[in-house]
Amino acid sequence: MRRLGPTVARLHKMRRASMAAMAKIDSLSGGLGGGAPGRLETMTGFGGNPGELIAKTYIPSTLTPGAPLIVVLHGCTQAAAAYDHGSGWSDLADRHGFALLFPEQTRANNSNLCFNWFASGDTRRGHGEASSIAQMVRHMLASHDLDSSQVFINGLSAGGAMTAAMLATYPELFAGGAIIAGLAYGVADNVPQALERMRGQGMPSRRALASKIANASDHDGPWPTLSVWHGTADTTVSPANAAIIVDQWRDRTGLAGTGEVDRVDGHQRTTWRDASGRVLIERFDVAGMGHGTPLSTRGEASCGNAGAHMLEAGICSTSHIASSWGLTGKVVKQAAVRGEAVRAPVTAPVKAAAAPKPRSRPAATAPRATGVGVVIEDALRAAGLMR
Repeated sequence: MRRLGPTVARLHKMRRASMAAMAKIDSLSGGLGGGAPGRLETMTGFGGNPGELIAKTYIPSTLTPGAPLIVVLHGCTQAAAAYDHGSGWSDLADRHGFALLFPEQTRANNSNLCFNWFASGDTRRGHGEASSIAQMVRHMLASHDLDSSQVFINGLSAGGAMTAAMLATYPELFAGGAIIAGLAYGVADNVPQALERMRGQGMPSRRALASKIANASDHDGPWPTLSVWHGTADTTVSPANAAIIVDQWRDRTGLAGTGEVDRVDGHQRTTWRDASGRVLIERFDVAGMGHGTPLSTRGEASCGNAGAHMLEAGICSTSHIASSWGLTGKVVKQAAVRGEAVRAPVTAPVKAAAAPKPRSRPAATAPRATGVGVVIEDALRAAGLMR
């Protein structure tokens, strides 16, 4: 029988390398924890929830039947409330009367609270986390009598990469999406590939990525609009990823040409239009900005709260994205109690849903192997090869 010593030593080395890799992917987050003050509420009973995600919502007092719905995806290590606090989405919802849905990751799924954007089991239609987010959207539409033709999605970093996955796998659900410092759909299938792609290296061919998004659903249009944002000084996720996202979506929608270039608040914007002249894709290159969500926290057009990876850039991505989706054309009055918007009652009956079905993964309190077994399990989990 071969000695276990060298094997255990190799596995320890693998575990350290894998943990370092996951820590690097963790930097996709924006790095905010969950300590920011929150205004969100938890929604339950939205479906089978195969991805075992948490649903957080914000329903302003100004909400009326037929209002739009915005889905917002946080990054690794973040809680939904922290990202809302930084980005200012619920403040905008108060002023303009739309509903917000914040899917939230759990440590049982990912120890760093990342959406599993590089795991095929969570980014395929009808499976895992992508399916859970789609269930949340449908439940919100029915529960609050929202407009199914005005559903939009956006996210930062790991949340941006998951936004790309949702637009690819459920394009019929969304009228538009925005990807901030993210990656294209299907660029990685595991941790090592994810790290390479974040550096802008080892990308699949353009043809291969076009095939991945074409096979993600059988939808044949119309297509959601897409807004892509990336800092030119981002050293966490290479700015090269912005061009790859745009190329993949252009191939999916059949848009040709180099695009029209202008400047907005001092930053370069490139736009591609469909046959009717409508802007279908826009790309913002935010000059000098690192990895994070662009904000403008001063002046009359201020939004959000600057912090780790919530970056003062002289342009408010939250406001611009909402405006490009036609959500800020009117301002509504709101009632206030102790400085917080009064929650509107549900205007449509909520249908009872089946209790969430857990995945076949060990519970957090389940007994674990010891000795060599625990080293092997830890190495496999850290490498993303075991839940």
